[in-house]
Amino acid sequence: MRRNVKAALANVLVGICVWLLSGVAAQAVGVPREAYPGGRCHLFRLQLKDKAGTPFNLKHPEDYLSAKALERRARQHLTVDSTDLPLSPVYLGKIREGGWRIVSQSKWNNTVLVATPMKDDLHRLRALPFVERVTHVFSSPDSINPSKRDALFMDAQEPDTAAKTAYGKAHTQIEMLGGERLHEAGFRGQGIIIAVTDGGFMNADVIPLLHNVKVVASRDFVYPSSEDFYGELDHGTEVLSTMAMNQPNLFVGTAPEAQYILARTEDGRSESGAEEDFWVAAAEWADSIGADVINASLGYHQFDGDLGSYKYADLDGRTSHSSRAASLLAGKGIVFVTSAGNEGMGAWKKIGVPGDADGVLAVGAVTEKRVNTAFSSVGPSADGRVKPDVMAMGAHAAVVNGRGKVVNANGTSFSSPITCGMVACLWQALPNKTAAEIMDLVRASADRFEKPDNVFGYGIPDFWKAYKLGGGE
Repeated sequence: MRRNVKAALANVLVGICVWLLSGVAAQAVGVPREAYPGGRCHLFRLQLKDKAGTPFNLKHPEDYLSAKALERRARQHLTVDSTDLPLSPVYLGKIREGGWRIVSQSKWNNTVLVATPMKDDLHRLRALPFVERVTHVFSSPDSINPSKRDALFMDAQEPDTAAKTAYGKAHTQIEMLGGERLHEAGFRGQGIIIAVTDGGFMNADVIPLLHNVKVVASRDFVYPSSEDFYGELDHGTEVLSTMAMNQPNLFVGTAPEAQYILARTEDGRSESGAEEDFWVAAAEWADSIGADVINASLGYHQFDGDLGSYKYADLDGRTSHSSRAASLLAGKGIVFVTSAGNEGMGAWKKIGVPGDADGVLAVGAVTEKRVNTAFSSVGPSADGRVKPDVMAMGAHAAVVNGRGKVVNANGTSFSSPITCGMVACLWQALPNKTAAEIMDLVRASADRFEKPDNVFGYGIPDFWKAYKLGGGE
């Protein structure tokens, strides 16, 4: 996740948000650094020419997709296609025979991510007859900061007596989206599976306030993987809390009855294109086990050493590794919600990838007064599409941090999941709609739908209005 909003150093709150989005903790004074796990390595992305030799076929998708994933497609009249076929085991075997370690795969993009200690292996990899292109996406740093779990905040946390409703500290962020009325009508995310892809979920397994969150699966996609899944960054814990919290009169999230899949895809030790590979692998996994909605509070445009960094012309939804995959999600029956980015005050200013993808909801940030935040990234995409798609509260948003304390945080990292939770509730209310139709309803309900712009997109959505537009009540 890119270290956004460099110019915001004068603004402490925005600076904190940037630290959260980047997933890179500042080096602690006096704390000795440690060697990179597993030693020096380079990661290369191999674009394969085809899927020749795969034993799977389109007539028997049950061999590689779950019953729930197939049911989701059937309900939306979507067909399985060649992108769903697993990679060629013949090619994978040849890669392993060459001495390379496969650390990630994408059947949708037909790519393989391999690890090697030798940078010169680039030439050998290019010589493989079934490889179309090789991209160097990561070189390990010489040393890293050690990480460990934060201690929990054990003091009693009192309900917000100033809050107008049982949503407590989260009242404003759900009220802004017309979410209370959906909840009152009984739509709180039941039956919907939300995948949360992020950099870490510190203490999410032991925080008392999160004890009733319905986590049904978790997996680490980062290489090397963590020895303690719940001991990494707390950014994902904060993101999860905006949707899943269910503590009446203190903090209720936007989808408190949904089920959650947690996927670690961001490496807080560096910023590299390999994180796109990790994210795509996680999205494919979430699809294969039946996720309905995916949230990604992340974004990319510049990598360490400029290794594979993007230009604005690349923001066309088809160029970046992650955006190509994200643009397929609606066709798989999944709604993808992602943060627009926090570059509004920096030199870049634009959205990042995969927010540029077609058929997704890229979410910018507004204040409680419905004014755009200075840090929220702007559009349009390089090919002229409206971006961001919609806006939600991303200034002083209520979250639960890794110590288990309710705090306020800034960033499109939080406007995205706040919106994502409401998408889950809307889809529960309108189960016969397709992923594309749900996203169209969200945009159509927004307050600038008739006159979208490059700052607000289609504006702030009203999910009760979206429900009625979709035929509810």
